[in-house]
Amino acid sequence: MKKNAAGKLGEAELKDYALRLLAGRALTVAQLKERLRRRAAEPASVEGIVAQLKEYGALDDRRFAETFSSSRAASGQFGRRRVLAELAKRKVAAKVAEKAVREAFQGLDEEQLVRAWLERKYRNQDLAALLAEPAKLAGVYRRLRHAGFSSGAAIRVLRRFSEQAEQLEGLEPDSPAE
Repeated sequence: MKKNAAGKLGEAELKDYALRLLAGRALTVAQLKERLRRRAAEPASVEGIVAQLKEYGALDDRRFAETFSSSRAASGQFGRRRVLAELAKRKVAAKVAEKAVREAFQGLDEEQLVRAWLERKYRNQDLAALLAEPAKLAGVYRRLRHAGFSSGAAIRVLRRFSEQAEQLEGLEPDSPAE
């Protein structure tokens, strides 16, 4: 691959670079454009390359969002909110992301996901004893919320271990995306 003096790539080299990037990992259209613009000698050539890759089927935000969402849902490590936030961070269109997340989490019981998450994260600890302390209870609740689980599901599951879980309700509001 030949570079000009400033380290920028011509159109043919830029297309090869794009293919190498996509061979290494799936990227969204916005992520690929950003990386190509940094290396392009002619910024106008980026749009043409991206259009070609879309036409070939090598670049598809919908497919990326579906794959990303289903893998995160299957892992049980993240809730809907977290997956939506990560797709937004990767600059996937909101409607595409919402549809992919809705389909990925369809049929999954969020409370069961919360229970599995707690069992995995606190496998060697007695949760009832741990959650008897209000500070620990609040910390576990915040971790569940950060993982993307709704406050309602988190509180319903935590209520089984601590009567103080009801007090968590006002700790932080749910986002409208839930």
